[in-house]
Amino acid sequence: MTIRRRTFIRAAGISLALPLLDAFAADPKPNGKAPQGKQPPRRIISICAPLGLHPDNFFPEKTGKDYALSPYLDILKEFRNEFTVVSGLAHAGMGSSFAHQASASFLTGVPGAGRPGFRNAISLDQFAADHIGTQTRFPSLALSGEGSGGLSWTRTGALIPADNVPSKVFARLFLEGRADEVQGQMRRLADGRSILDDVRDQAKSLRSGLGIEDRDKLDEYLVSVRELEQRMVNDESWAKTPKPKVKEESPKDILNAADLIGRTRLLFDLTHLALQTDSTRLITIMLAGSTYAPPIKGVTLGHHDLSHHGKDPGKLEQLKIVEVETMKTVRDLLAKLKQSKEDGSNLLDRTTVFLGSNLGDGSSHSTQNLPVLLAGGGFKHGQHLHFDPKNPPPLCNLFVNMLQGLGIATDKFGTSTGTLAGLEFNSSIKVG
Repeated sequence: MTIRRRTFIRAAGISLALPLLDAFAADPKPNGKAPQGKQPPRRIISICAPLGLHPDNFFPEKTGKDYALSPYLDILKEFRNEFTVVSGLAHAGMGSSFAHQASASFLTGVPGAGRPGFRNAISLDQFAADHIGTQTRFPSLALSGEGSGGLSWTRTGALIPADNVPSKVFARLFLEGRADEVQGQMRRLADGRSILDDVRDQAKSLRSGLGIEDRDKLDEYLVSVRELEQRMVNDESWAKTPKPKVKEESPKDILNAADLIGRTRLLFDLTHLALQTDSTRLITIMLAGSTYAPPIKGVTLGHHDLSHHGKDPGKLEQLKIVEVETMKTVRDLLAKLKQSKEDGSNLLDRTTVFLGSNLGDGSSHSTQNLPVLLAGGGFKHGQHLHFDPKNPPPLCNLFVNMLQGLGIATDKFGTSTGTLAGLEFNSSIKVG
């Protein structure tokens, strides 16, 4: 069967391009997968500190369970048995030439960020959203302390813009739209679903004239169409469902870009509310890294300048002040999650909180020995896992553990070679 390169399926005045078949040109098969059944309410929060965390203050000196808390971890001492600190990890194939751009690979593990021709892949949260995203009103939330650059990437490697205005996020989560807006949204969903029905029928009619490999490609394409249909049905059901009511008022946005800590607290408060109301179970947060001096006592230089300290004692002292305040916001987030009860458990036990960075050392632009803190999520904690920074397992191994913690049956993500050795689940914790 001969099919022209620019062949479309047409329905109701809408054109939808066919996938690339061998009749057109060779192309990798799409990765669409049928959604799994409903999972227990397990969640992931992924947080990136884009300028790193000073390793001397973050990593403990000893390994195992009896390590002495480092200055930064001492701030989290009340949760010592509910977090694991990991040293030595790095993303496979990552260099220091484009260290800041490596934030693009923080949740994907794709090497070469910043280099010409770089193409990203799906991020950890979006991979998880493909499996559990339909169980909540919002499959995922991408948040940022400044700008729209975030951590979430689609299966085709496109950046998902992050929300950086807390008041707008709050409105989307909890405030109802006007009746005509809701009806308009439902009409759009209905129109889209009927178009997909027509497209699917026409696509099936082409199948009999295709070769075996092209049939496989077309079948996978139709699977992705069916998934889109299911998502639209899910969206329609949520459009008819009232949004959760919360006692909290809409947050007051902080316009001062230098107020790193204030902005972080707003994002963490929103994160807690979103999980507490089960509005989503997957959240990514890019923390701010302003060039301006933050309004913190004892700090006179911008965070970016301080992170590139060149071992200057004065800058290191101020950097510690900034990062101590950042760790306090993490402590308060863990406390809120721990205090939020849910069906005999709590949100911390059911939420994996991952804090890390694309930089192991901001001053030297190193992308090795990345700071990694994993809290909650039903894992066995209270330990310092150390790996050889000269020959570490890929950070993506940890991501496999995290995905399995959601109940997703996978043994591979990105550059992973398995799961992270030494990290196990705690069977005594009720998570589902």
